[in-house]
Amino acid sequence: MRGEDRLRVSVIGLGYIGLPTAAVIARSGCPVVGIDTSQTVVDTINRGEIHIEEADLDGLVHAVVQKGLLRAATAIEPADVFLIAVPTPFLAHEDRTPDLSYVLSAVESLAGALEPGNTVIVESTCPVGTTEKVRDAIAAARPDLKLPGLAEGTPDIAIAYCPERVLPGRILEELTHNDRSIGGVTPRCARKALTFYKRFVKGTCIATDARSAEMTKLVENAYRDTNIAFANELSMIADAQGLDVWEVIRLANRHPRVNILQPGPGVGGHCIAVDPWFIVHGAPEQSRLIRTAREVNDAKMHHVLAKARELVAAAPEGKTAFLGLSFKANIDDFRESPARFVVAKIAREFGDAIMVVEPHANELPPELADTGAALVDIDTALETCPKIVMLVDHDLFKAIPASELADKTVYDTRGIWS
Repeated sequence: MRGEDRLRVSVIGLGYIGLPTAAVIARSGCPVVGIDTSQTVVDTINRGEIHIEEADLDGLVHAVVQKGLLRAATAIEPADVFLIAVPTPFLAHEDRTPDLSYVLSAVESLAGALEPGNTVIVESTCPVGTTEKVRDAIAAARPDLKLPGLAEGTPDIAIAYCPERVLPGRILEELTHNDRSIGGVTPRCARKALTFYKRFVKGTCIATDARSAEMTKLVENAYRDTNIAFANELSMIADAQGLDVWEVIRLANRHPRVNILQPGPGVGGHCIAVDPWFIVHGAPEQSRLIRTAREVNDAKMHHVLAKARELVAAAPEGKTAFLGLSFKANIDDFRESPARFVVAKIAREFGDAIMVVEPHANELPPELADTGAALVDIDTALETCPKIVMLVDHDLFKAIPASELADKTVYDTRGIWS
């Protein structure tokens, strides 16, 4: 790694994490080349524009592109630091085996460009042991290099794992201010990666080993998933017993040591809905609670689907508005969204009786395109639909006064109008 301030950085994967990370690093003064397989994404960024929605990202990307600190390409170029931020989905949704092909493909692409002194950092959320697999893949592709933990003496390449922990809508702030766990294949690797992150992270950077850092990221999201599962299970119990779950939670939370979360239609996104399964896959016999939490949150989607279907089927001649498709409020990210799952199932059955309001979408997702469902604005939905299903608590929906809902049948899965 270069000793001067202007390290060359390559960020592989320019999605919801990769692009903000590349922009924040570029803002620190390091020239950054972002690598993506999509020519459209590359062209968009090189115009100083963005292809995702995130607060303040458009201005930052425009600024660093204009200054010549950030550009995008489809092919790997030499760099001092290579940062991998590609997806890690499932191989098959049924058994939820982690798919590391994107990570290993990125490693294969960058291996030929590696030079002694380089650092390779994985930011993609991965099962425990992935960083060592990255090291081994580089060793296989570049036998001329000494890799940490595999060769005696000072290694040519440092390899580390550093997961992000950010909230959509606050990514730029949290990339800068949140603490970071930086796990090296060896302590020397961790120290070298830590030095790099301190260039643009104001939070505390903590050095550890790669396997602990990998597990830490998974544990953080499994913990949140388990807490959400308690609230979602409670909501289904309340439905069965004719109770108002919002009132029960409000009263229970007056206990000084109780803080129950708010239930919803399930759990979505590429983190909380996915990461706990990586723990289950790695230790299936020991992760009974984590597995159950995942199953509870998936069950809540089907519970909401059944109740929504009942509402629509009671009077299918009257239109029903479904509010929200994203996996959480005020973002345009629809990955693993329970709202999207529910609406798609209902629309396939009831077609043009369904109206969808999603202020962060210009068109319906592909699975809704030929169902007859219509994407409308909130005013059209309120004027046209006697039935409302609230799925995502966007600020736009929270602003609807009670008077506009007085004559409607409402199923509120977020409790914003309770």
